[in-house]
Order: sequence, then structure tokens, then C-alpha cells
Amino acid sequence: MTIHLTERAAAQVARQLQKRGSGLGLRLGVRKSGCTGYAYVVDFADTAEEGDAVFDQHGVKVLINKEELPLLEGITVDFRREGISEAFKFDNPNIKAMCGCGESFAV
Repeated sequence: MTIHLTERAAAQVARQLQKRGSGLGLRLGVRKSGCTGYAYVVDFADTAEEGDAVFDQHGVKVLINKEELPLLEGITVDFRREGISEAFKFDNPNIKAMCGCGESFAV
């Protein structure tokens, strides 16, 4: 399984974990949502849970529930600033369709 976290994304996760004062890494997942099927779920993980796959990228851990790995295989997670907005961005090679607003996707 391959998950990519860019250096920018890893630096942002490290900054946020330091700001929080605790945390193991970034938890990445999906949930059923929207008009096309799935939406990304991003949170900070304080512990690894049974069933998690743990990836270490640029000194930051990414935790993903193993059941969701097929939906995220090969994904690249980046962190971008565009104007006054900043957010994690996802390049997922498994996506077959996206909704018009860009909030959900189908695989």
C-alpha cells in the first residue's frame, strides 16, 4: 500500500501537533457522503487503533483504517495556501467521478 504525504503537508501536520501539545499523527479516512459517494475525513490521531495501518512520511505518521485503504491506495496528500485559504488537498488516483461542488467522490 502506498500513501504519499508531501513535505508541505508533513510540515503542517507537525506544526499542528506541536500547537496541540500532543498527538501521534494525521488520521485520514473516508465516510459516505454527498451526491457521489464518499468524502475525506481528516483529523489528528492521539493513538493508533486496532485495524490501523500506519505510514511514516517525512517524520510524520499517517494512520488509516485498513478497511478504507482500497479507497485511498496511491493517494497524495498536499497542503496548499491559495489566497487567504489553506487546506489539505488530495490527489486520489482511484476517483472515477466527483460531484460538481468537489466535496464528494466516487471510486
